[in-house]
Amino acid sequence: MHYTPAPRDPKADPIRINLLSDTQTRPTPAMREAMARAEVGDEQIGDDPTVNLLCARVADLLGKEAAVFMPSGTMCNVAATLAHCRPGDEILAHASAHIIAREGGAHAALGGFQITQLPGDDGQFTPETLRAALHPRSRYQPPQTLVSVEQTANIGGGTIWNKAALDEVVAIAEANGLITHMDGARLLNACVATKISARDMAAGWDSAWIDFSKGLGAPIGGVIAGTRAFIDDVWRWKQRLGGSMRQAGICAAACIYALDHHVDRLADDHANARALARGLSQINGIQVQEPETNLVFFRPDGAGVAGDKMVEALRKRGVLLAMMDGRIRACTHLDVSADMIEETVGIVREIVRAA
Repeated sequence: MHYTPAPRDPKADPIRINLLSDTQTRPTPAMREAMARAEVGDEQIGDDPTVNLLCARVADLLGKEAAVFMPSGTMCNVAATLAHCRPGDEILAHASAHIIAREGGAHAALGGFQITQLPGDDGQFTPETLRAALHPRSRYQPPQTLVSVEQTANIGGGTIWNKAALDEVVAIAEANGLITHMDGARLLNACVATKISARDMAAGWDSAWIDFSKGLGAPIGGVIAGTRAFIDDVWRWKQRLGGSMRQAGICAAACIYALDHHVDRLADDHANARALARGLSQINGIQVQEPETNLVFFRPDGAGVAGDKMVEALRKRGVLLAMMDGRIRACTHLDVSADMIEETVGIVREIVRAA
């Protein structure tokens, strides 16, 4: 088993259409210009004005007292649980949540936390499921400390937690003395799709964050927000984890540019995802989950092509996708055009015909 990522084979055919993830986006020329012009200082001592501006904007956007810039969304999640919980505490989250499936066991390795996996369709548990998972406080069981949701639910298909369910989860948590945390990796996708503001979506949640290196198109970073006391504790963990940076304003400037120019355009990604799903569903035998945001999950097995073989065949034609949770995931983003979507559907149709 090798853990180091392998560089892309220089002899492989070039990738023309990258649907692997919205993390694949490249900074636009205008974003690069904003980065080049950024006023910087030493972020680690609070002396980077661009980082400070970004944090103030995100705190206001999410309706929280304070915020801190982090190198990655995973570090946002890890620092949040380390700040909220103590070793031996229990966290409740959906079974497919990013903190369980995609963060290398960090919460157990670094915090000694137990994560209880809650079942539910499309990457979401119901308020009733949460309520049923609660147990009386006893020295025989771990303290249930935190409940976490992922907005949107990635492996669930990019599904959107609706506002009523979020509010009910908060109410249950508050009634039972639990802290609430929102993994907001694609929170703004949910906001654009529902026309609910980020402030309203995150209302009542003790901590929440947004990722800038996915659909918003920045090269790095996430910003987590909460009370001033919580953010102060997150800063302590940021220092311990090696996430406290220096002239980070260069990166923060890209995030500010994204807030100003790349939020509303997420609707284009959603439209492209719907077009892709529509085109794929018209190919006999392909099962497609109807997208709510920018993620399209599908199975080509019914068309006579195994998922991994489809991914391999597409890669040979210059289209990059990935298997995830036993299905193929396609992710639309600002580097994917409507024409690319049409071409991808056509290539899939050709692969099926040749099977």
